[in-house]
Amino acid sequence: MILIDLDGTLVDSVPDLAYCVDEMMKQLGRPVWGEAKVRGWVGNGVERLVKRALTDDLYAEPEDAEFERALHIFNDLYQVNTSQRSRLFPGVREGLEALQAVGVKLGCVTNKAARFTEPLLRDKGIRDFFGIVVSGDTTPQKKPHPAPLLHAADFFKVEPAHAMMVGDSMHDVEAARAAGYAVVAVSYGYNHGVDIREAKPDAVIDSMAELPALLQL
Repeated sequence: MILIDLDGTLVDSVPDLAYCVDEMMKQLGRPVWGEAKVRGWVGNGVERLVKRALTDDLYAEPEDAEFERALHIFNDLYQVNTSQRSRLFPGVREGLEALQAVGVKLGCVTNKAARFTEPLLRDKGIRDFFGIVVSGDTTPQKKPHPAPLLHAADFFKVEPAHAMMVGDSMHDVEAARAAGYAVVAVSYGYNHGVDIREAKPDAVIDSMAELPALLQL
């Protein structure tokens, strides 16, 4: 079984997320940030992204009322802008087709809410590759907690020792380690400007198309 992260691993979703952040900021009467800035914030779910846009800080907390208003605006925007500008990363479809062809059980595990995850996967034409999709609201905890990964293992009846997580961030690596999975990282995703090699995954690939050869499938 191989579980694969969504944003930053399968799909470059930053263009849509940045559009929604900037439109949210306009509605709040505040300056926009632009795509390059937002790219450094993506990777830990919509709630944290909105907080970062409000505070210009990775970990700071805005005032509750301000956050609730901004989150409502963002969610309304993202509901109709989930996939218009987003694109599959190069090599994703080739990698998924090769894994599917040899019978690997595939799941997608993301911190994105199901109401955004499912349309994005469908619109990009890759939903049918996955036997299960574990979204940010599927289990009580999100990555880096191991619960989403263990939920997928239980679904497929696969032991963690025979499972792998593929992702782009330190949270993917942490979740995999906590669940007892092997973990492969992609070099191109969203990790707040930090080289993913610092998280010490088992391997790093530059394209999902490299994964079957890495696994000798």
